[in-house]
Amino acid sequence: MGRNDYFKYAFTLAAICFVASALLGAVYRVTSPNILSQQARQEQSGLKEVLPQAKSFEAVKDGESVIYYKAFDTHKKIVGFVFKAIKKGYSSEIVTLVGLDQTGLISRIKILSQNETPGLGTKIIDLAWFCEQFVGKKPDDLNKEVQVITGATITSRAVIDPIKEKAKEIMERVHGR
Repeated sequence: MGRNDYFKYAFTLAAICFVASALLGAVYRVTSPNILSQQARQEQSGLKEVLPQAKSFEAVKDGESVIYYKAFDTHKKIVGFVFKAIKKGYSSEIVTLVGLDQTGLISRIKILSQNETPGLGTKIIDLAWFCEQFVGKKPDDLNKEVQVITGATITSRAVIDPIKEKAKEIMERVHGR
């Protein structure tokens, strides 16, 4: 094999990589708005799931990003708050939607997205009892009262820890504690 053959193979490989990258970028540009729209719809439907007694929600923002949602009843009285808790699990970022009542008790949680190890980390969704055990708990007590999934401790902690942190932050903002 001559020296020119190496350059020819290198050039061919570079051209293939360039074309593949350009195609991947084009597909991303086309599908990105649809993906973002779907995520927004999923989040909006999840608001009602985690705080079912609420009739409307109002986003509380810091600049363009939503910190949490205030939840109102039919008389425009605040009945609670909803927020997203995000943390890296074993193999992916886990996004959880959490409802809090006025006193700071968790009404429900919903896992919005995760891409954990099938058969282990995905049990946070597959096993209904995992999410149900958060109901009625104070965020500060989650370490004592929530049972982690055996073999998926990192994933379980990636759900529990950010809920505790974000709930504390929101209750401090709301009640000035």
